[in-house]
Amino acid sequence: MPHVVTQSCCADASCVLACPVNCIHPAPGEPGFGETEMLFVDPASCVGCGACVTACPVGAIVPDSALSPGQLPFSVLNAEYYETSPHADRAPLALVPQ
Repeated sequence: MPHVVTQSCCADASCVLACPVNCIHPAPGEPGFGETEMLFVDPASCVGCGACVTACPVGAIVPDSALSPGQLPFSVLNAEYYETSPHADRAPLALVPQ
């Protein structure tokens, strides 16, 4: 179940760092970070763990199954971002030692 960013965000990147599969972009150091109005969750690579939900300080991320009718366009916006701005590098930002 993918998650969706549903509003402009504070862009502090706490959700980006919390995501274990690096599916939230633009991330710090990438083109557009700090310049876009919101961040975007890749629906194709989101594993639905919810780490981004708890990390988001403004409550802007929700599961796609919990979107209200007024929030449905954000699901399309998130998907369209990855169609126009693909991110080939999906390496996690915070590697977990094994």
